[in-house]
Amino acid sequence: MNVKETIESLPNEENLKNENSSETKENNNVSNLSNTDEIGNNTNQNNSENLDENIHKYNDYSNNNSSKKSCFSIFSMLVIIFVIIVFFTFSIFSIYNMYNSKIILGVYIKGVNVSNLSVSDAKYKLDNYFSNLIPEEIKLTHGDFETTVSTSQIEAKFDTKSAAKKAFEFGRQGNFLNNDFYVLNTMFNNINIEPFVNLDEKQLQKSLNEISSQLPDAVKQSSYYIEGNNLIVTAGKDGFVVDVEATIDAIRNKISSLDFSTPVDIVVKASSPEEIDIEKIHNEIYKAPVNAYYTQNPFSVYPHENGLDFNISLEEAKNLVSDKNQTDYTIPLKVLYPSITTNMIGTEAFPDLLSTFSTKYATSNYNRTTNLRLAANKINGTVIMPGETFSYNKVVGERTIAAGYKEAPIYVSGQVVDGLGGGICQITSTLYNAVVYANLEIVERSNHQFIPSYVTASRDATVVYGSLDFKFKNNRNYPIKLVCSVSGGIANFQIFGLKQADDYQVEISSYQTGTTSTAIYSEAYKILKRDGKVISRQLLSKDTYKRH
Repeated sequence: MNVKETIESLPNEENLKNENSSETKENNNVSNLSNTDEIGNNTNQNNSENLDENIHKYNDYSNNNSSKKSCFSIFSMLVIIFVIIVFFTFSIFSIYNMYNSKIILGVYIKGVNVSNLSVSDAKYKLDNYFSNLIPEEIKLTHGDFETTVSTSQIEAKFDTKSAAKKAFEFGRQGNFLNNDFYVLNTMFNNINIEPFVNLDEKQLQKSLNEISSQLPDAVKQSSYYIEGNNLIVTAGKDGFVVDVEATIDAIRNKISSLDFSTPVDIVVKASSPEEIDIEKIHNEIYKAPVNAYYTQNPFSVYPHENGLDFNISLEEAKNLVSDKNQTDYTIPLKVLYPSITTNMIGTEAFPDLLSTFSTKYATSNYNRTTNLRLAANKINGTVIMPGETFSYNKVVGERTIAAGYKEAPIYVSGQVVDGLGGGICQITSTLYNAVVYANLEIVERSNHQFIPSYVTASRDATVVYGSLDFKFKNNRNYPIKLVCSVSGGIANFQIFGLKQADDYQVEISSYQTGTTSTAIYSEAYKILKRDGKVISRQLLSKDTYKRH
């Protein structure tokens, strides 16, 4: 084999050229020597020496390259192992996070660590934490004005349920790569959640509206009230009102801060009163009269109702309140009476006679008889609803000449003198006995100075307008009707109504219990019976009379 063939047979010569430039240069020199015709003229000895030198150089390069390949293989293997370890670690971490039922590490709610807790456990921990931090009342101020709102009444509390759910959702919002990154980030950079403060805003609005009217500089709306037969309208005044929404936000922020060392400033805004709406006022006070009526199956009485209206036209009222120089306006009122009053209802609505009582009078005394009839006519037909109290003086009215009353004998300071309306106490006493027999409740009753001739001791009742009255209450479940007549020397009262299953038979027992040179003492009892047997014996009165 010649030098040229030997050189050409060396493997990977071209690669050697690319790997090492210095070595490539030397190899190229060798190739040039073998390809040159002039080299063929050199001695065989020189060719052998050159060949040995090139072979030695190639062997050195091969050893070098093998060492580099070995290092590269070890490095590659380490990288692969590292990637595998990272992959398995990341996979295990992802699977753990995917199936983790607890809140991730580093999550806080209002500064409370809820890491590694379930939603329910986190809520329980928060509820216990916040339970004693919110006071019973929150103080509100506006200048020198102070008030409070009850935190329990407005149901002020942190929304721990939503906060715990939100805490649980951290690290679970996106794909597993994003979630894992979020979990790792949260471990080193904590997250704090501010829970929302729940309030019963409707109740708080109601409370703040009430507070608004209490402000010392509050706007004053127009108002009105009825006084006697007049409607008094008062104009409004500029002022301030509570800015409800802004104040609710301030209260919520105060609770959220958990700093109650200072009160909440009430947020207010300027306001002007509404214009006086006379039509609205008229609609509110106007009431149409209602006629009385009754039914018989079942028996029921519906009393009349008086109506009410302006006693001037609506236009006149509008002109009246249009004067801005005034602050108060007076509008006259009138009562609207129904065409059928309760007293007009006939006795057919009162099917049962509950009691009756009569007294005698002397028909020869014209003036006294006139007074009896005037008083009786005032009372006759009166209907008293259940629970209603009858007043003799209110129904009969003041005894005046204008009302037709005459001078007749009366007792004054122990003496018999003529007085206006003399004799009407006989009507009172007759009614009193009928009321007792009907087992109605006596509210007020007084005895005469002397025992009258028309009833026995302790069975009389006297009245003095503006001083002494006779009153009783309808304690039954159905209305009663008083029917009174004065005729032929007999004054009679009948009380009609509807009998009840638990009604008693009533008896009155009265007698004198003692006398002195100046006085007579007596007592009266009401005896209740059922089926002829005494059920009770009740004291009606103990009275003292003067002797004639």
